[in-house]
Amino acid sequence: MEIPSFVDAVLKQDEGKLRTFFAENAVIRWHCTNECFSVDEYLRANCDYPGDWDGEIERIEEAGDTTIVVLRVFPVDKSFSVHAVSFIKTQEDLIVALDEYWADDGDIPDWRKAMRLGKPIV
Repeated sequence: MEIPSFVDAVLKQDEGKLRTFFAENAVIRWHCTNECFSVDEYLRANCDYPGDWDGEIERIEEAGDTTIVVLRVFPVDKSFSVHAVSFIKTQEDLIVALDEYWADDGDIPDWRKAMRLGKPIV
């Protein structure tokens, strides 16, 4: 499966193209909000999400039949960003399971700043 094309379809909310990446009975889980979707439900949730989006792939790792993708997503005005980690399980080049973890990007909490722990990644 061509991961950059899949990510592009997700970001552009291109329902027709996005559908072509999934097996009919694929299961999609958004663990941070405890949601499980069919393909049709996932397409509706993704493609009807308000706004215009952009993003960049930060990392891709292969583990057998699963591809792990780390993606930074932001609105086109770059007013904020979030990160998603996706575990994409495929069979016969189609997604049969997609497990995603989404998190808002933000500042270091004050309590950790006071402890002077760590340093910025970039």
